[in-house]
Amino acid sequence: MSEQTNVPRPGAPAPSREGPPSTPLEALRGRRFPLSSWPWRSLGYLASTVLVGTVLTTLIIPITFPLLTLGTAVEEMAVGRDHPTWFLITLLVTGLTLLLAFGPLIAVPVARLERWRLRLIHPPVSGGRRPVEPGVLAWIRTRYTEAATWRAFAYLLLLVTVVDAVTWSVLYLFPIIGAHLLSTPVIAGLGQTVILHVWEFDDPLATLPLVAAGAVLLLATPYAAALTAHAHAALARLLLADRGTEELRSELVEVTRSRARLVDAFETERRRIERDLHDGAQQQLISLAMQIGLARMDAPPGSDMERTLTSVHVQAKEIIGSLREIVHGIHPKVLSDLGLSAALPELADRSSVPVRVRVDLPRRLPAHVESTAYYVAAESLGNVAKHAGATSVRLNAALDGDTLVLETVDDGGGGADPERGTGLTGLADRVAVVGGRVLLSSPVGGPTRLRTEIPCHPSG
Repeated sequence: MSEQTNVPRPGAPAPSREGPPSTPLEALRGRRFPLSSWPWRSLGYLASTVLVGTVLTTLIIPITFPLLTLGTAVEEMAVGRDHPTWFLITLLVTGLTLLLAFGPLIAVPVARLERWRLRLIHPPVSGGRRPVEPGVLAWIRTRYTEAATWRAFAYLLLLVTVVDAVTWSVLYLFPIIGAHLLSTPVIAGLGQTVILHVWEFDDPLATLPLVAAGAVLLLATPYAAALTAHAHAALARLLLADRGTEELRSELVEVTRSRARLVDAFETERRRIERDLHDGAQQQLISLAMQIGLARMDAPPGSDMERTLTSVHVQAKEIIGSLREIVHGIHPKVLSDLGLSAALPELADRSSVPVRVRVDLPRRLPAHVESTAYYVAAESLGNVAKHAGATSVRLNAALDGDTLVLETVDDGGGGADPERGTGLTGLADRVAVVGGRVLLSSPVGGPTRLRTEIPCHPSG
């Protein structure tokens, strides 16, 4: 095997031998924006943040007015002015109600705006919102129940409080303070006293350290702005970016569809096996039994041949009966023709333990629900007969909304444990395929209650 080496074309720049960027900031610089434009984009991002924050603060004043009034009342109480407790509680409840009711309505378009502004300094992000059905109520129900809306609401609160205050400080206070420190020699030269906290300066030479500090502050402003803008953008990405919900939702949809296909494939294969057993092996066994019966009639009475053929004939009929039971257990004809309401009583009649059946199903259920429920009922009654030592069983089937509830209750010794291999794990797996669940209550001494819930909607 020959080794290939990439040779640069004449005049082409040599490939870079530098490793991956050491920080996310360097990666962003290299991928999207020239390095020289970074401080200016950061300053533009912060300036627009101040504008957006000011506008949003004005917009949310009506819904935060009770909370602002509450804050003023608390300040007044600190200086000795009393307010009724009911008044303070009313302000708090009203303020929180208005904020939670109308805040998300503002947060949704603000999040869209902020994702657009984020492109100044960061790669674009998607919101990952769920599609909405037509209608105002459907939009409200969808938006108020998705996590993305409440993350956007949290971002809105941080934007008009912490982020806006920090941005004002970096974008305006730093330059103003730096310019003031640079002008202190001029102020002192004009005979004015420069007062800085507890220090006073009358001599222009004494203000030179202030000039140095002002120069450093002004030079650091663009870089402080870049760091602040990056921190703000990181916060925006954390709260406003899609956290893979769309991909996860697509995977869940595909899993649901795959599960439905598996159920359909299982039902198709089961019916094929049933048909092959009924039309193939069972018919061949019946033909063989008939031929053995005819041969027995031709055998001399009382001879060894007659006794042998009689024994074989009896065994053949027993095999046919066993095969018929197997075919019937796979999917009885009454289940296909009349549904679960007729199949469950017939199943109870063939149980070795007396079964009281109560079925309340006003309509036919989907085929996969009926077959799964029949399988669960058959396995449950079989487990009762083999392991429970019960003298009676109650079998109930009813619809609870769009959910089929199937219960078997026996008066046996209890202590049923899925870990002991009584088929309960297989039941749970079979029901889980169609989106249902199995609940078991089996204290030692009994009774044992097995409750199966199977969704009956078409996607179940």
